[in-house]
Amino acid sequence: MAAKKSAGRGGAGAAKAAPRRAPGEPLTGKQIVGRVVALSFLLAVVAFAVQGGEYGTTDLLRQRRQLARERAAVDSLAKAVERLKLERKAVESDPATQERIAREEFGMVQGDKEILYRFVPADSAPDTPR
Repeated sequence: MAAKKSAGRGGAGAAKAAPRRAPGEPLTGKQIVGRVVALSFLLAVVAFAVQGGEYGTTDLLRQRRQLARERAAVDSLAKAVERLKLERKAVESDPATQERIAREEFGMVQGDKEILYRFVPADSAPDTPR
């Protein structure tokens, strides 16, 4: 039984613990270095957890911004498609739209009731002798 007691706490095989410093006593150089190393290691672990790996925090934020831009572009294009579908339907079936396009795009007029006037800017008129 005596062998068990000596192997326990405070026995011959126990490592010596560093003496505790009294309150208000300054830290030794070794203690300061140890704390700086521990703090540096902790900061490195936190930095790796946030930024490290294949997809860090900045990558995630950049992908979220890109996703928002892409969704906005898809919404804009969906609205444009709907507008074009309505315009196509109007061109195919609405006589007023067909008449407007015929007049604006092709310069058409209604029979003998209308006369088409075209005004040419002065700078593009052919040169005529005076």
